[in-house]
Amino acid sequence: MKLPSLVPGFFIRRENRFRARVLVRGRESTAHVPNSGRLRELFTPMAPLWLAPKSSPTRKTPYDLLLVQHGNVLVSVDARLPNALFEEALRLGRASLGPGRWEISREVRQGKSRLDFCLRRGKETCWVEVKSVTLVQGGTALFPDAPTLRGSRHLEELIHLLDSGERAAIVFVVQRPDALRFCPHAQADPLFARTLAQAAQAGVKVKAYICQVSTEEITITQEIPALAAC
Repeated sequence: MKLPSLVPGFFIRRENRFRARVLVRGRESTAHVPNSGRLRELFTPMAPLWLAPKSSPTRKTPYDLLLVQHGNVLVSVDARLPNALFEEALRLGRASLGPGRWEISREVRQGKSRLDFCLRRGKETCWVEVKSVTLVQGGTALFPDAPTLRGSRHLEELIHLLDSGERAAIVFVVQRPDALRFCPHAQADPLFARTLAQAAQAGVKVKAYICQVSTEEITITQEIPALAAC
């Protein structure tokens, strides 16, 4: 997936969940943060950033904050991207939920939730929820970094779909290249960790993929083990 033209900057502080104060071309400005996670390990004072300029009379911030340099790793923090990244990888064969081609539908209402994908192949249906991951500790990608009741509700919907005879999967897109495995972040959200374990035991497929990230492009590159080493 190609990124828009980006400009470099530096992180100053987070003003609220969706707005950060940044330094661009020697001047302080504000940027929209397209991610409700805490991101504390990434948002450190004067961390190098890459921002997409946005000009609109209805916007309160002139930039979108898209990438953060964390040590020698470039991390995408845009939580809007994983659905498109997964769909691209599915179409190109870099991600798989079984052999053959699927008919892909996005943002489909199911029960009390709107799930990210409904995949159909003949009479077979597979419902998929996709999550954005930015936190990696000791080679382990962790989700979530803050409590997410919505995430647990999605898992419950997937379990219910299994009970009705359909397939279901949850996909964790790690928007950085340095993870070796995926585990739920039980310390941040014990309920989500328990519900994910229940979902996996019930038959919900749990998949995780890492991405190659540059200032021009983000691409899912390979699958990593999920849950096995947790």
